[in-house]
This record gives sequence, C-alpha cells and structure tokens, in this order.
Amino acid sequence: MLIDFNTMKKITVSGMNNGTGSMTAKMYLDEQGKIIPCTIHSGGSIGLHQHKTSDDINYILSGTGKSICDGKEELLSAGCCHICKKGSEHSIINTGEDDLVLLTIVVER
Repeated sequence: MLIDFNTMKKITVSGMNNGTGSMTAKMYLDEQGKIIPCTIHSGGSIGLHQHKTSDDINYILSGTGKSICDGKEELLSAGCCHICKKGSEHSIINTGEDDLVLLTIVVER
C-alpha cells in the first residue's frame, strides 16, 4: 500500500488541544490509526491531552522541543522518538526558533 503525502492537502490548526500558536499537517487515517507528517511552528505547542485508545509515536525530523508525558519532561531533537503510551497524557512544545518537524504515528489498540 502506498500513501502519497505529496498529493494530500496540508491543513493548518491553531491551538491544537488548547496549545499555543499553530501547526500544519497532512494526515492518513484508517481504523487502525493515523500517520501524520506535521510541523509545530515556532512558539507553538500541542496542549496536554490523553490517549485513551492508542499509542502516539512522534519521531523528530528537525527542530527542538520538549514533551511532557505523565508529568515527565523529555527534550526533543532530530533523531529522537517520543512515545505516549495508551492511557498516558502528553503535550509537545516547540522550544526553538525554527519549526519542529515530526512524523506522528497513532496506533489504535
């Protein structure tokens, strides 16, 4: 199965999950989960939210940031992977001047 993100429309979201600033994303979705290449722009964040039915895997492609997962802070940079397990809650914050670019995989379970 091929998913061609080059042909998908990019959406812009402000204040994702009551976060700050904006992010842009493309998304593939089916009953097993989501694949989301996304960018949290400088000054932006995804607000604290819980994953009740899924694992949320975030691979950092570029930029710097931090995640807060179940109260524990983790520093994010290119090549790192932040995982929020089912039942946990987290937020992701762009702490740099450049975009924080991620590939997010959400696995329903």
